[in-house]
Amino acid sequence: MTEFKLPDIGEGIVECEVVEWRIKEGDVIEEDQPVVEVMTDKALVEITAPEAGRVTRLHVPKGEIARVHAPLFAYEAEGETSAASETPAGESAGTAPRAAAPQNTAKDFILPDLGEGIVECEVVEWRIKEGEAIEEDQPVVDVMTDKAMMEITAPEAGQVTRLHVAKGEIARVHAPLFAYAPEHGEQADEAATAPAPAEPAPRPAATSRAETPSAGGLGPHGRIPASPAVRRLLREHGLRLEQVPGSGKQGRVLKEDIQAFLERGDTAAAEAAPDGEAAPSVRPSSEEAEVRVEPLRGVRAAMARQMVASASTIPHFQYGEELDVTELLALRERLKPEAEARGTKVTLMPFFMKAMALAIRDFPILNSRLNEAGDEIHYLPSCNIGMAVDGKAGLMVPNVKGVERLTLLEIAGEIQRLAAGAREGRVASSDLKGGTISISNIGALGGTYAAPIINAPEVAIVAIGKTQWLPRFDSHDAVVKRAIMTVTWAGDHRLIDGGTIARFCNAWKGYLEAPESMLLHLG
Repeated sequence: MTEFKLPDIGEGIVECEVVEWRIKEGDVIEEDQPVVEVMTDKALVEITAPEAGRVTRLHVPKGEIARVHAPLFAYEAEGETSAASETPAGESAGTAPRAAAPQNTAKDFILPDLGEGIVECEVVEWRIKEGEAIEEDQPVVDVMTDKAMMEITAPEAGQVTRLHVAKGEIARVHAPLFAYAPEHGEQADEAATAPAPAEPAPRPAATSRAETPSAGGLGPHGRIPASPAVRRLLREHGLRLEQVPGSGKQGRVLKEDIQAFLERGDTAAAEAAPDGEAAPSVRPSSEEAEVRVEPLRGVRAAMARQMVASASTIPHFQYGEELDVTELLALRERLKPEAEARGTKVTLMPFFMKAMALAIRDFPILNSRLNEAGDEIHYLPSCNIGMAVDGKAGLMVPNVKGVERLTLLEIAGEIQRLAAGAREGRVASSDLKGGTISISNIGALGGTYAAPIINAPEVAIVAIGKTQWLPRFDSHDAVVKRAIMTVTWAGDHRLIDGGTIARFCNAWKGYLEAPESMLLHLG
């Protein structure tokens, strides 16, 4: 028996009301047959059967609430029901019965709940191939959520029979990811040596109708077969289901059909337009190069949502300053050998963070956040300083926890660990949560100035520019060579005013321009 789980309907919907069941327990169903109508807070949605079979149970009564990824109804797939009917027929014909062990040992590995409310992820890299033997806990696939890269491992030893989701495609939580035959299950070659089964019993009349697709590319129920995910993709591109020729069974429209349609452009649209009318061209001119379409997914998609929310809800203001880091560079050079002997690389970032934590003691408003109602300021007990890292998965901002309690060497070690993980897209979700203030070191890429966007719900962020050796006047009016760095702050004007951030920046600047002064405050 197979449980059909309510698929992701999109739009962030997590539940819906069952309006009308089109089937009853015991009914024979066909692939793509409408089985139930559900009402979300957006629209009425029709759910279809994933394959042919017989309904055994309806889990959610009419008028009740069904939840996404929870069982909606149960059914016996057509292969299961026909196999059951074949066994007694074979015995009556005098054929030898099969062994009691199941014939089909292949199991589907269901993508588990990844936490954080994540319902889907992108398959980045398969570590296995179909037909390959796997061991328990062996890494089998890397997936990318909108939080970080994750590694999925094998639940037990066995042999891979099928990869359900191709590289670069979207896998959904609680849906099959790959199939495998467990190591201790019945071997395929044993099944092959067993006596051949009797001729299969004829399919029920309702099922046999599905073998004859109706005219016009429609399925047996007068509608074009397509999954909810495909229908959502069509809506995202402003297309109608009738426009896209389906290459699947009974004219089913697949995701690949939509992608091919978009790549073909106006030619496909003209061919697929109803009533012989030419559809509008999606390309301005055949002489122009085709537009390459790439879906926005994973960490980049999460960053896009976060930045839009931050820029549209937080009133930003900018404050710029110059730092003379000549003495800081000299101190760093003196400390580098001992740090490297301890296996740690010391950059300027540990000094930035430590000085920031010290300055925050006098200006705790920089380490606060506004509650959702906007009527309370929450002063945070720990200074968790985030750093923007440009990794292969996109921009990540892991944070060093409790900077006020750590030594410079401990901060440097944490920075090294987090930066290496972020560049590979393998940062734990705990390292991405709980940040209180952030640093963006744009100077590492050659930038001099930047206007950063606050990483909500934090109240401030600083962009650090590159260090330049520039002429400056000393106390005797002589021109000297100094290491100058520009910094640009962005503050939340609901909580911070220009005077506050200027005084805070001066305190932070004081520690960095005279780094030995930090010794007075280290525990």
